[in-house]
Amino acid sequence: MKPRSIVFDLFGDYIRYHGGEVRLRTLTALLECFDVGESTVRVVMARLRREGWFDTRRDGRETVYALNDKSWRLMDEGRTRIFERSREPWDRQWSMVIYSVPESERGVREELRKELAWLGFGPLASSTWVSPHNRLTEVQEHFADQESVRLDLLRCTSSGLSRDREMAARCWDLASLDADYAELLRTYRPRMKAYRAGTVSPKQALVERMELIHDYRLFPFRDPDLPEELLPAGWHGREAHDLFLQAHEALQEPADRFFTELSATDRVA
Repeated sequence: MKPRSIVFDLFGDYIRYHGGEVRLRTLTALLECFDVGESTVRVVMARLRREGWFDTRRDGRETVYALNDKSWRLMDEGRTRIFERSREPWDRQWSMVIYSVPESERGVREELRKELAWLGFGPLASSTWVSPHNRLTEVQEHFADQESVRLDLLRCTSSGLSRDREMAARCWDLASLDADYAELLRTYRPRMKAYRAGTVSPKQALVERMELIHDYRLFPFRDPDLPEELLPAGWHGREAHDLFLQAHEALQEPADRFFTELSATDRVA
């Protein structure tokens, strides 16, 4: 777990629900739980502020880091993709994005591909990405300010369900993804007894909850949340998502207690 990732996960799972801001001293104490030293925390937070992810203010001799519009938007989008899964019947409609980016704008093209993957699109062909969900409005909004990006946004159908399944297999490496979901289940299923029994200490609950989020939150970049009709037999993704939600909830009370007590202690110190 990189310090940068831990910071975003702490803001996304705790700090956003406690006013959206935190003292640097409190954040340093939280990162110490993950063996991240004070000097590293200062460097990481200064870099994130320069990148525009956080605003800062002074409270006496203390520096306070606060979420801004950019980071709030990231938190909201990330939480939706990580915690929510579609269960609606599929209408057999594909959303298709055909893009054109000048050769001189390779960085823009790479960023576009990352955003499309995050939104659940997969590459059907060169410069043509598809999704079984209607997220064309989100695509349009994400790239509204990119003058170098030309987008053709379409809704379409294939010739039949067998072709739909073949398209899904071409766009995403479902076998590898399913194997990784199975590994997540093997890792966390044995821990559920201790989580539910409340035998994990508050500090360890916070650490393990962050590790859980870290292990799971990369899946939405790879998993398009396909309708059941397009999933291979024996798919582990939905079971893994349910286990993630159960473990996250089971660790909530002791982890929140540790976070609240640590924050109160640092305010008094």
